[in-house]
Amino acid sequence: MAPRKLQIAAAGLGRMGHRHALNFLNRTPRAELVAAFTPDPKEIAWGREHLEPFGVTLYTNYDEMISRPGLDAVVIGTATSVHAEEAIQAMQKNLHVLCEKPLSTSIEVCRQVVDEAKKRPHLKVMCGFSRRFDDSYRDAYSKVEKGLIGRPTILRSQTCDKHDPSGFFVEYAAWSGGVFVDMSVHDIDLTLMFFGETIKPKSISAHGCIAVQPGLAQHKDVDNAVGIVEFWGGQIAYYYCSRMMAHGQEDVTEVIGTEGKLSVNLNPQSSLVNYYSGAGITREVPAHYYGRFEMAFVQEANEFAAACLDNTELPMRLDNAVRAVEIGSWLQEALVTGKQIHFDESGKRSEKASL
Repeated sequence: MAPRKLQIAAAGLGRMGHRHALNFLNRTPRAELVAAFTPDPKEIAWGREHLEPFGVTLYTNYDEMISRPGLDAVVIGTATSVHAEEAIQAMQKNLHVLCEKPLSTSIEVCRQVVDEAKKRPHLKVMCGFSRRFDDSYRDAYSKVEKGLIGRPTILRSQTCDKHDPSGFFVEYAAWSGGVFVDMSVHDIDLTLMFFGETIKPKSISAHGCIAVQPGLAQHKDVDNAVGIVEFWGGQIAYYYCSRMMAHGQEDVTEVIGTEGKLSVNLNPQSSLVNYYSGAGITREVPAHYYGRFEMAFVQEANEFAAACLDNTELPMRLDNAVRAVEIGSWLQEALVTGKQIHFDESGKRSEKASL
């Protein structure tokens, strides 16, 4: 008898959602994509072409999809504004959940998702921070765990998108939560990975500017920002996020320790080919984040399916998804107000929020 497969449904068939759907359909042997939901007619048309011929039932009503008999899990790749609502509804239907980051741009709403998950400890509920599934980051983490760089003390990490003049980033900023919540949240999660989940901020400051996307001003957002978080344990994290890279996606991390340093993707390239010509030596870089992290998303899908089927531990705690958004929100607040935010050793703010 063939081994049982995880029966999973995909919520959202936009840019990220359809990638999750295809990964579970074609690249996750222990899972079977049986359904997909979207209210968008264009996305439904995409689903009819790419999913329906392979036995995937399409839905325009989310509750109807998650009420489908025999369903085990849902992967949520819809708009951030409904991530939490859809995750909670799925858990209430006794379904495992893999949700795109962030759970919400609201800390309180993020905590509601965690509280709902705690009521159902038999369910696997994970927020997808893809870099944790990337081979290079896992190799770097393994080296840190072995003590090869001593005590990790400084982390410099960036998430930098290729410049898009279409206006997409301006439209997206209306509900993204800002560059630190939307972009640097990945780098903040890496900080929790390399420095430890119990670290507490001591001070937070941020600065930014608008260089190529003037429309961002209406949303109190910027296209370039730098943030610094000082921790009570004596460590410092430095974040850079940008929407104006001319050459392509450039996501880089450096972890500097007392006895050495590790870098990930310090010289970005899409392949091992360098082009030598009269103009010098050049190489191509990925045009977007999926070009860099495609295989990490595939690994994420496979590890999620295995955890659901085998009842094994997930590779990350759901609480971390709340902490990453929390720190990102504080950075965004520091950016907008121009004020440094301070915390005592217990993690309590020493001043009231300004937003």
